[in-house]
Amino acid sequence: MSKNPLFLFGIILCLPPVFSIRPQTSDPCDPITLPDLHTVRSDQMTAIINGYSESRISLLSSIAATYSASPLVASVLVLWGNPSTPTETLTQLSHNLSISSYGNAPISMVRQPSSSLNSRFHPRQSITTRAVLICDDDVEVDSKSVEFAFRVWSANRNRMIGFFARSHDIDLARRAWIYTVHPDKYSIVLTKFMIMNYEYLFKYSCGGGQAMLEARRVVDQMRNCEDILMNFVVAEESRAGPVLVGAQKVRDWGDARNEDRRGLVEDRERKRVREVGLSSRKGYHRKRRGECIREFHRVLGRMPLRYSYGKVVNSVGEQGLCEKGGKLVLCDQQVLN
Repeated sequence: MSKNPLFLFGIILCLPPVFSIRPQTSDPCDPITLPDLHTVRSDQMTAIINGYSESRISLLSSIAATYSASPLVASVLVLWGNPSTPTETLTQLSHNLSISSYGNAPISMVRQPSSSLNSRFHPRQSITTRAVLICDDDVEVDSKSVEFAFRVWSANRNRMIGFFARSHDIDLARRAWIYTVHPDKYSIVLTKFMIMNYEYLFKYSCGGGQAMLEARRVVDQMRNCEDILMNFVVAEESRAGPVLVGAQKVRDWGDARNEDRRGLVEDRERKRVREVGLSSRKGYHRKRRGECIREFHRVLGRMPLRYSYGKVVNSVGEQGLCEKGGKLVLCDQQVLN
């Protein structure tokens, strides 16, 4: 074989690319590995998608590719939280993700050492933006809504921004905190889609001393409620509630209220995707999350959650109704005869 260095260089260039799965670093709070907040960019965000079930891989890949195509996304990070998934499966997924990027934002995957939901909020060296988008692997959002949500966050950088809202409340009869939904107010946004300041990742994972350590243990014990705890953290720091944003088109595949058309193979597949989610357990899910709120209140010694009212929308249309063509319609709406 020739020892010509140019010949050897040519062989190296012809080798197929190697796709690796990055492991989770042992200490996410090591200051040496954390990005400098003075140098992170504010004109884009990092999308972090949580993955767990192999039945959702196809949907996860599509969602990751969509975020990668957005000019507002600097990078997409897929966190795989199921330690029992075969390495071969994740290697193939990592390969597919790396070649499915439609834009300039690279897609990479991190295999988590455990299934702890707390790892969704680890500060990471790979995050190069001040805004962080945390999202699930079963929610598809249109690009215009993502852009609008980012604009709202840019004007409210100390607050949490989201599309899905819930609330805490007090059950006077039981004298206990509960998790619920109110039609006119909210205090929690969900990890289905939330945008926050990178600094809150550090405060969640590395700050708060013994009290936050115990609160994170509650998340691990319940295998739930990491989003509620993050809302506690942000409300405590910002002294304000979250901001609910109106979206044009959001498809929530994991919502238990999705209906199936009997007998269709496609709908059986959709049912498998939906049943993976914790929220598919309906009443039990709400009860458990009420327990989380009570435990967080107990271990932290305070209730920082604050109510917000109303929703931010991206257009101001006519509110008045007029009669046109025998129908009551918005006054600026054209009626075709």
